[in-house]
Amino acid sequence: MTTVHLVDGTYELFRSHFGAPPRTTADGWEIGAVHGMVASMLSLLAEDGVTHVGVAFDSVIESFRNDMFDGYKTGEGTPPELHAQFPVAERAMEALGVVVWSMIEQEADDGLAAAATKFAPQVDRVVIMSPDKDMAQLYGNPKIVGYDRRKAAFIDADGVREKFGVSPESIPDYLALVGDTADGIPGLAGWGAKSTGLVLTRYVHLDAIPPSDEDWDVKVRGATKLAATLRENMDAALLYRDLATLRTDAEIPETIDDLEWKGVHRAEFEALCDELDFGGIRNRPSRYFGDA
Repeated sequence: MTTVHLVDGTYELFRSHFGAPPRTTADGWEIGAVHGMVASMLSLLAEDGVTHVGVAFDSVIESFRNDMFDGYKTGEGTPPELHAQFPVAERAMEALGVVVWSMIEQEADDGLAAAATKFAPQVDRVVIMSPDKDMAQLYGNPKIVGYDRRKAAFIDADGVREKFGVSPESIPDYLALVGDTADGIPGLAGWGAKSTGLVLTRYVHLDAIPPSDEDWDVKVRGATKLAATLRENMDAALLYRDLATLRTDAEIPETIDDLEWKGVHRAEFEALCDELDFGGIRNRPSRYFGDA
């Protein structure tokens, strides 16, 4: 059984930065996020069944979505000591021997979506290692599932319906109405998770919702006000849905064989560990590229 593991490098770097103790090099350079991510990835690569791996990073925090909507998330608020570690993290992942996608105009989530869409027909399963809500729109494909490493929990289409109250295909519509503070999508006033779930379960997409609540055949509290809000803000809602829709056209030139993990590049990895004072994990790799 061939499984592709696709890792949200940006999330992992943030998780390591805020979840692990600070760590500095001898010259005072904060490098704890990279150290934590390297240790975490070494643990992942040592697991049974982890054979094909790719990691996507937001090499530039802003993307084409910032040109679409001024309120979309930016790099503002990212600690400068964390921001400075992004290029080092990409180097570290390459030294570990995994494929790295450096996203510039598009986001890491788009890279993961494009890779999942490309490789799903060729393998038994694709595991997207990210807790991001927008990734849930991919889980309608029975070969694609999500995995939250922090909670050690998988999520598939049934899990999406249980968690959000809608099917995976409705997730962009759901986020358009409810909003997504992590991405700067404000949503529409009054549209909460429960009302949105009820309406989208019936109509699937927001532009299929009848303009008048009198034509709704689902009972929702405050329906008259909700319908009016949607009528008056449909253009904004459609924009928010577009923002929340993952792009699957990112350039993923690698083949499935390219994603097969063959081991850590010893010289490159050991040089990086020496540079960053990572003595404790220098000898942790379970396999090196070229080893018999």
